[in-house]
Amino acid sequence: MRLRYLVWFVRALFCSALIFSPAAMGAQEEKVSLNFVNADIDEVIKAVSHITGHNFLIDPRVKGTINIVSSTPIPTSLAYDILLSALRLQGFASVESGGVTKVLPEADAKLYIGASSDTHGSGDKLVTRVYVLKYESATQLVPILRPLIAPNNIVTAYPNSNALVVTDYASNLKRIEQIVESIDQPSAEAPIMIPVKLVSAVELAQTINRLMLDGGAASTGGTDASQRFVLTTDTRTNSLLLRTDNPARIARVRELVEKLDIETGVPGNMHVVYLKNAEATRVAQTLRAVMSGDTSTPVAASASPGAATASGASGTFAASSAAPTGGGIVQADVASNSLIITAPAAIYNNLRAVIEQLDVRRAQVYVEALIVEVEADKAAQFGVQWQALGGVNGSGAQIVGGTNFGTSGNIIGAAASLNSLGQGLNIGIANGTITLPGSTTPILNLGMLANALETDTKSNILSTPNLLTLDNEEAKIIVGQNVPFITGSYAQTGSTATATPFQTIERKDVGLTLRIKPQVSEGGSIKLQIYQEVSSVDATTLTSAAGVTTNKRSLESIVLVNDGQIIVLGGLIQDSVSDTKTKVPLLGDIPWLGNLFRYDSRKRTKTDLMVFLRPYILRTAENSHGLTQSRYEYLRGEQQESQMPPSTMLPTLPAPVVPPLELKQELSMPVMSAPKNP
Repeated sequence: MRLRYLVWFVRALFCSALIFSPAAMGAQEEKVSLNFVNADIDEVIKAVSHITGHNFLIDPRVKGTINIVSSTPIPTSLAYDILLSALRLQGFASVESGGVTKVLPEADAKLYIGASSDTHGSGDKLVTRVYVLKYESATQLVPILRPLIAPNNIVTAYPNSNALVVTDYASNLKRIEQIVESIDQPSAEAPIMIPVKLVSAVELAQTINRLMLDGGAASTGGTDASQRFVLTTDTRTNSLLLRTDNPARIARVRELVEKLDIETGVPGNMHVVYLKNAEATRVAQTLRAVMSGDTSTPVAASASPGAATASGASGTFAASSAAPTGGGIVQADVASNSLIITAPAAIYNNLRAVIEQLDVRRAQVYVEALIVEVEADKAAQFGVQWQALGGVNGSGAQIVGGTNFGTSGNIIGAAASLNSLGQGLNIGIANGTITLPGSTTPILNLGMLANALETDTKSNILSTPNLLTLDNEEAKIIVGQNVPFITGSYAQTGSTATATPFQTIERKDVGLTLRIKPQVSEGGSIKLQIYQEVSSVDATTLTSAAGVTTNKRSLESIVLVNDGQIIVLGGLIQDSVSDTKTKVPLLGDIPWLGNLFRYDSRKRTKTDLMVFLRPYILRTAENSHGLTQSRYEYLRGEQQESQMPPSTMLPTLPAPVVPPLELKQELSMPVMSAPKNP
């Protein structure tokens, strides 16, 4: 095989020698015949390099054979292009840089195109070109061009300058350039501005949209460009903005505007404006304040349905302030959440523009609070107590006594009942039982009691209260108990001899409380007014005569945080150590021996409490639905995992599970009940 390749190579060299010989030199370009059948790529590149004078750099991964057959001699200038085409068919590409042609796999060739490469080459050279678009979007053009470019080559969009960056073969880029030029054309009809002089452009746009679009949609889309229709308003100039490719629709809109933009002849026009998002009562207060020039803060209480109603009304209309001096009247109808405006056309047009800007969907804020409390207690106690009661029942003068340090599990209580022994290791020495004077119940004659105890307590508490509220609206969540606190008591005797006790009780919430009021800025930051409290009842004071005692940790602050950012609001890091020694004087100070007359107790308490906060801004209904779906599915998964495992001896009692969230999209929500036991 190698010998056959050598023969082909020598034949090619011989042909080229004949062509370049002085006898063959003429006025026309030299020609050469290329005939390679299953020839090794390296040998073919060497032959073409010798013929054309091009220098090649071959990647070690370039392997295989090539078939090139020319029935008639071809000019030597075409030999190089034919070689590049043959390499492209085998999955290899060439990149020219610094007078050297690099041959490497097509997938890696785009990484070796230098800044000095010819971007206007031809044939099967791999080049990169940038197309700057003037009218169309480069991002939307990428999916159209992607199927027309080799899979190993790239096409990407740069939105900042609305440009396309394409790396492909020079021959294919000519076709891409023609396609880009054909698509990047100005629209047949630029947006048209139609001024409105006498009526409100906002209301006029709504009327025309309902007529032209069969339902009032803002725009329609389809494959037919002539059916596109977009009609919106510019409230600043009280004008209509129209964009469509159908001349008949443009003429129709102009005709409608001309017929509807006329004087009504009534000095005071009455209009009803239905609000979609804002609250009619508050918007009416704002408009009246603007029209009258009142700079005082409007009262938000009138926004409630229970606010005072206008004189002579039956509760439908909200209370009205003094009549504005601007020549118009604005009234709110709470039942339909609408505004009733009586004003001349010029004033009404201005008010309508303001209403459109106020009646927008308010952002919501979802707040996650993380309250992490880690507590570790270590305690150790050791002590020895003595007592001598042997001579209690003897006649005459006797000596009794002992040591008692008043700790839990003291020797006197242990002698009366073994149930009163303290926790831990207890070792005692007893000598029968004795009966104390004046008592008929014998007790244990306990001479010595040693007690040793060591405790190690750790607790890790994580609370994650969540709240969802509107922008600039306060929200509150309480998770805990409503505990009664005695505030007073007295005995009421009256005419009876027996006193009747009477107590006054005040109930307070004890547990976890979170209260927030967010304010969203246009830049994406959130100002939060926060009050957070964690309280609990001290179990050691439940039987106290003075009443129970509560442990309370609260935080009140105003912070500024970005959307989705976690911040720490505050915390407590407490580390306390106590060392208590109870001993018999003198005897307790004796080295080693003093441990028998001493009671030692040591305790260390370490508390770490941190409060974190993370808010999310929900501006659209899709954001709210996504958040609800994630929390709903999480709860449903927890319920499914809490099902009882199957048992051969016990019946299966399935726990209730909420239905999938998709079922909630129906108007009637199914009943959340436990499945029946099979």
